[in-house]
Amino acid sequence: MTALSTSIQSVLTIVLLIVVGYVLRRQGRFDDQFGKTISDLLMKIALPASIFISVLQCLTLDKLVSLSSGLVYGFGAVILGYLIAFLLVWLLKVRPGRRGTFINMFVNANTIFIGLPLNLALFGDKAVPYFLMYYVVNTVSTWTVGAFIMAWDDPTQKKSEKSSTGFNWKKLLPAPLVGFLVALVFLLLKIPFIHVGWLSFAVNALDYVGSLVTPLSLIYIGIILADAGLKAIRFDRDTIVALIGRFVIAPALIAGLILLGMHAGFNVPGLEAQTLIIQAAAPGLAVLPILATEAHADVEYATNVVTTSTVLFVVVVPILMMLVQGLA
Repeated sequence: MTALSTSIQSVLTIVLLIVVGYVLRRQGRFDDQFGKTISDLLMKIALPASIFISVLQCLTLDKLVSLSSGLVYGFGAVILGYLIAFLLVWLLKVRPGRRGTFINMFVNANTIFIGLPLNLALFGDKAVPYFLMYYVVNTVSTWTVGAFIMAWDDPTQKKSEKSSTGFNWKKLLPAPLVGFLVALVFLLLKIPFIHVGWLSFAVNALDYVGSLVTPLSLIYIGIILADAGLKAIRFDRDTIVALIGRFVIAPALIAGLILLGMHAGFNVPGLEAQTLIIQAAAPGLAVLPILATEAHADVEYATNVVTTSTVLFVVVVPILMMLVQGLA
């Protein structure tokens, strides 16, 4: 019941913020440009600040090295997830504009907005180091391959333009990824940014700006949902398969890799295995509708899969917790 209660509380908080965006948009309090303004603010300022400060506050170089097994299992599952998702896109003939969202649902999870508070509630502070390893994997995957696939799936861009223009470095290096890379440089060079007293004003400013990410992302989903109408929530083929990828295939992949590692003689703490599996099954990224907007993709589909995965997560967590209890 603890897992059920925690997941219900987490989902209700998220749903309330989505409702705020939905109601205010329906009442006309948000104009047509407000959603685009939120998108720009999140992608170019709030997300980079949030990722930069989170990495410096939660990680050290020693932690990255000592917990490298989590990185191995995480990246292994991510690579397999991308391969399966691409194969299904080809087999199911998922249409342009949906393909980027479909693939991201298979691989990248909402680790910060939902995964972190849930992990703390289920396993406590002792599981935070293991969570950080999955956070690193998820962040790198989201803002490299994931963001690039979303941009590549832009249905308004002709194939000839995609092949002739080559790499669009602005899309390959989005601002959130730049924030992560800069934070890694600070870690590698051991720059004590967050521990310098006279720089506390800058750390606090980045904290405040980064804290905008969660509420604004969810409010943005509400705005998109209001524009599309409640009829946008549907369980069509692409949605159902994407949800299976998020809640079944993703956790199964990392669980399989962990079991293979244990069979090969590599010891994996039970708490680490539980943390990685639960994080792999977190709902879809809250920023997917924003990425879809940037790529002129199917925003209604992105909003649908994020909303449905968030609501269904309340059912998934207790089931997963029962399945992973034997790994403790």
